[in-house]
Amino acid sequence: MHGRDALKDHAMPADRRPPRFPPPQFPIRRAPLFANTPPVIFTAILGLFGLGLALRRACAFLGLPGDAVEVMLGAVLGLWAFAILALAVKVLRRMAVLAEDLRPLPGRAGLAAAAMSGMLAGGALVPHAPRLALVLVLAALCTEAILALLLLRVLVFAPEGRLVNPTWHHSFAGFLVAAPGLVELGWLGLAKAIFAFGFMAACLFWLMSLAQLARHVPPAPLRPFLAAHLWPAAMLAMTASLIGLPDLALVLAVASVLLLLALLIAHRWMLSAGFSPLWGELTFPLAATASALVEVGQNGHPLLADIGVALALVGAVAIVAIAWRILKLWPGGRLSVRTNAATA
Repeated sequence: MHGRDALKDHAMPADRRPPRFPPPQFPIRRAPLFANTPPVIFTAILGLFGLGLALRRACAFLGLPGDAVEVMLGAVLGLWAFAILALAVKVLRRMAVLAEDLRPLPGRAGLAAAAMSGMLAGGALVPHAPRLALVLVLAALCTEAILALLLLRVLVFAPEGRLVNPTWHHSFAGFLVAAPGLVELGWLGLAKAIFAFGFMAACLFWLMSLAQLARHVPPAPLRPFLAAHLWPAAMLAMTASLIGLPDLALVLAVASVLLLLALLIAHRWMLSAGFSPLWGELTFPLAATASALVEVGQNGHPLLADIGVALALVGAVAIVAIAWRILKLWPGGRLSVRTNAATA
């Protein structure tokens, strides 16, 4: 026995023995409340807001009562307020998480969608509380501007993030989402300025993305982001109609339909990686197109309005289903892990 023990000691010196790990702690340590809030939740909330506003326009066009739609918008407003609270708690715990969440594409898109959904929250409140609606829209515009500046800083210090991608629409053309609400609130001048800036930004990113797509095919998991190219065309069409540019609005509405058809034709290729939280990128473009077609179509183009109503009805099923699948991953931190969200 003595020789066998000596052999063991010789075979495994003390400095090479396996490290001793501390026993597991019970209960398991959890992250602080809201410390890992995933920004990608706002892509789903943005789609739900867009759906509610599209259904509001569809009901007005058809002359139907919109009480149920207003209730839905109220529920989405409550969900948005809770998500904003969760994100604010996370940021206040550690301010650096903003820059960290701007690096991965899901976080970048989600943070921009948080500001854009604030603009739609204001739009939803216009008929009920116009003063509060104006405060929300202006606050969301300021937030969008701050996030755009932070993203520019991230891109300067992270060369790998400079590759053109559709999320640039969210960060730099997202101001367009505020324009319809501003028109309804009487801020026509600001809406026109946003339209001009958004038109130039969207056209620039479309051209840059088209040139890049000819050289580089995005990997399957990132292809749902391509749907983000649709919503700027829709928002430009709707805003052009509201600020008194009917001919341009018609051209942009037709362009939106053509873009939507292209995405539908390529849907198997775009979604070949299967369901992921990035499917939230599909929701707002569909809702925005429905709203734009109803808005443009009611000014002498009934076919476009009918298509918009049909899209709103399709969205009532598809957008809600996608949003539910994404939001149910939020509790327990699964959504944070799958989207590489930063932790405060």
